[in-house]
Amino acid sequence: MKRNSSKIGVLLVNLGSPASTKTSDVRRYLKQFLSDRRVVNLPRLLWWFILRLVVLPFRPQKSAKAYQKIWRPKGSPLVLGTHFLAKKTATVLRNKNMTVDYAMRYGEPSIEKKLTIFKQQGYDEIVVIPLYPQYSSTTTASVYDEITRILNGWWYLPSLRFISDYHQHPLYIKAIAASIQQAWTQQRSDILLMSFHGLPKKLTDWGDPYFHQCEISAQLIADELGLKSSEWQLVFQSRFGKAEWLKPYCVEVLASLPLQGVKTIDIVCPGFSVDCLETLEEIAMTNKAIFMEAGGINYHYIAALNNTHSHVDLLVDIIQS
Repeated sequence: MKRNSSKIGVLLVNLGSPASTKTSDVRRYLKQFLSDRRVVNLPRLLWWFILRLVVLPFRPQKSAKAYQKIWRPKGSPLVLGTHFLAKKTATVLRNKNMTVDYAMRYGEPSIEKKLTIFKQQGYDEIVVIPLYPQYSSTTTASVYDEITRILNGWWYLPSLRFISDYHQHPLYIKAIAASIQQAWTQQRSDILLMSFHGLPKKLTDWGDPYFHQCEISAQLIADELGLKSSEWQLVFQSRFGKAEWLKPYCVEVLASLPLQGVKTIDIVCPGFSVDCLETLEEIAMTNKAIFMEAGGINYHYIAALNNTHSHVDLLVDIIQS
């Protein structure tokens, strides 16, 4: 096969989503997701029993109901949002002899299917951008594991550029800050919460830089907005299990703020490139209820970057750097 060395395939990778809100599809998705050694760090045999005897018999039905609250007529918000983001990015780069596509780490479209297409089309260079601004062994490293697993079976290995993180990229910081400023043109609350996905604290002790990168991103965003330390706070969401996770916990902060006289808040999730279950259901609905029940008056979730022009500009800059 004749290859053109200037032909580049760009793959944007996001976490993934069930194929539908049916309990069976959610169970299939959770089984794949929670079977990843990067995601759950418990001893394999112990986790095998917990997953099959405790988690999968009960959690899929609960998760399916959560997905039903945010599902779009054409499917998963995460998959649809990533699709449109890739499409817009491809349009900008259409004259650069680049193909931009997207895949999901879990579920469809799979990384293997999209890399196979790149292989069939004879790309000499592949750029992989996990859509996680902050590096984590549970997300970014898992994408790398899957990429290398697939490429290890190829006879011809293309050049590979893997973007580990972009947590302090100037365009990323400016894009998040601009989205907050845009929200503030309508209304500004007493305090801004920046909520990132939580992780077990032990991962930081083992050398995972995620916690520190979240701190850096949040501080840079606050600096870009010119905020005082009393005007914003970093929190972590989505705690699972009994182990200690990164603190402060979002739900505990939300429950305590009204008692401190903070009745209105804006909340943004800078670690999520595209809105998904965690932002649309957990943050915008479930956590809102916690704040309001504690005595809050107004709670405003600021959307992820999704397929905005600023997000596309960021990705194009990363790809062309």
